[in-house]
Amino acid sequence: MDFEAQKVIEALRSGVSSRAVGHYFSSARPELMEQVSRKLDRVRDTGESSGMVVSGKYGEGKTHLLNTVFNLAHSNNMVVSLVSLSKETPFDKLYLAYQKLVSNTYLPQRLQPGFQHVLQDISPNSPIAQDILSFTSKHLETDKLFYVFRSYLSVDDPDDKYLLMADLEGDFITNSRLRQIYKRIFAQTVRFSVPFSKTRHSMDYLATLSHLFKLLGYNGWVILFDETELLGRLGKKARLTAYKNMASFLFPEQYSRLESTFTMFALGASYVEDVVESKHDFENMATVYVDRAEREPIEKVLNHIVAAPQLQPLNQDEILGVLEQVQDFHGRAYGWTPQLDVREVLKATETRGYLLRTRIRAAVEFLDQLYQYGQAGNIQINDLGEPRYLEDDLPSLDECVQEE
Repeated sequence: MDFEAQKVIEALRSGVSSRAVGHYFSSARPELMEQVSRKLDRVRDTGESSGMVVSGKYGEGKTHLLNTVFNLAHSNNMVVSLVSLSKETPFDKLYLAYQKLVSNTYLPQRLQPGFQHVLQDISPNSPIAQDILSFTSKHLETDKLFYVFRSYLSVDDPDDKYLLMADLEGDFITNSRLRQIYKRIFAQTVRFSVPFSKTRHSMDYLATLSHLFKLLGYNGWVILFDETELLGRLGKKARLTAYKNMASFLFPEQYSRLESTFTMFALGASYVEDVVESKHDFENMATVYVDRAEREPIEKVLNHIVAAPQLQPLNQDEILGVLEQVQDFHGRAYGWTPQLDVREVLKATETRGYLLRTRIRAAVEFLDQLYQYGQAGNIQINDLGEPRYLEDDLPSLDECVQEE
């Protein structure tokens, strides 16, 4: 039996997209993937940063698309961060989003997130160290990261080293504590050109990481944001702030210093109707921000969202191709050869709703039954892709008490 194939089938059965599935099921939507591939090539070849927004209905493959881009980026020797926005990852508070982003950052050829191991290999007098110190002292809004990096590269105390690394990962060290550590190491007093504030200067950390990854020899940094439609749950001003933060990723040449970075936001297909139009985001922007310069990045983001390409349902030939792969993986996973035409699998899933995720789960159940029993009965997957449990099959509480 093929255990890698088993892992893929179990992921498909659960209905939860994964990097493994994204690695093997990447042939659908070739035009969009070609567009993304060109953008990644541009980042690799020229260092030009950019971003894009894609939208799609629930269950039509947004998360799967991000996982496919994840694998494509890693194959191009790029660092990848994959983050789902949530209440714990609010995009109007970039310092909180940064923490989650760093904890989900994967270097090429690494199964676990993190970059601490590569920083430990940088010596204080190496060209990389000299470059990052020059960058952090001259090209950011504050110079806090200069003192953080210089201290980290020279510190001997393990507790101080831990605090400095935690700062780079988003658990920001206080300015006073940094002064203490720096003075112990260098017998010098820290004098910040601009006092650091996590609410105003978090983009300094993102810009520094993008520069650092480039120095370490990677071909770029790909940042993937899922569940972007959750911005709609924010209040009016918080949502506008989130759009302004999005501008730093979508238009980095104008609004941030991100280097060799490509960012993709995935959001629900109804976001424009349910949020942008229903909650009057364009009007709110004009009311809250009188200054044209302040409105410009928000307006560009809103226009970008409105014009975002939408993932269309796969046509029958594309669905057949996906189901053929599912059938092949099922056979490899359990060591058998399904003796049926893939169109029979397609027919068995046609009544299971329009969601691609649901139809794939139905195909897996259909193949499970053929493998186990030699024939397939009714597939009990409803339109939302959840198992259908009949109340009549469950004993009542009174019956359980009587039996005791």
